[in-house]
Amino acid sequence: MTDSLAASLVETYKALARHGLNHGSSGNVSARVGAEMLVTPTGATAESLTPAQMVRMPILGPAAAGSAPSSEWPMHAAVYAACPEAGCVIHSHADACTALACLGEPLPAFHYMVVGFGGATVPIARYAAFGTPALAEAAGHAIIGHKACLLENHGMIVQGPDAATALATALRLETLARQFLLARGAGTPRILSAEEVAAAKERYKTYGKPVPR
Repeated sequence: MTDSLAASLVETYKALARHGLNHGSSGNVSARVGAEMLVTPTGATAESLTPAQMVRMPILGPAAAGSAPSSEWPMHAAVYAACPEAGCVIHSHADACTALACLGEPLPAFHYMVVGFGGATVPIARYAAFGTPALAEAAGHAIIGHKACLLENHGMIVQGPDAATALATALRLETLARQFLLARGAGTPRILSAEEVAAAKERYKTYGKPVPR
């Protein structure tokens, strides 16, 4: 299982680069394996990453001597702690999400699909230096009850039950962030009302599910 999971994470990391969500050695991915996680190594690039380089370590740390997990592993650990349903975590410096995060703003419900991330906004974690416990704490707090959050002056992080779902969530968030910035560049986007958000939440309860017999 671990070998196939490592291969899946490598493919996910490469897909992030193909879709333009990561460049060079930016960003990282991980998957929960019981009380442990598989996480990309520090300095990994999509061109060179192999399954054998994935680091297996306790979610709560520390990493084994001689291993070199991503410097952001504490943030991944914080998301797993905050979101028991999470099986995969993706962190990215995607352009539109990062641009919005650099404005210090959450992504509001300008479009009903924002509600699909868990609430009336995709929240933002306040800035802290990368790889620090402070950033891990901020991200873990912001993402509670949500599938994603922005990271101020940094990027975004998403969680999902598996790598494919988390990747789709990251792509959807980047698309929405780009659409919001385009809309704001043309004027003032209309934000859904509390009633409209509540109605969208109800619709999402049955979205993608078969009609009951």
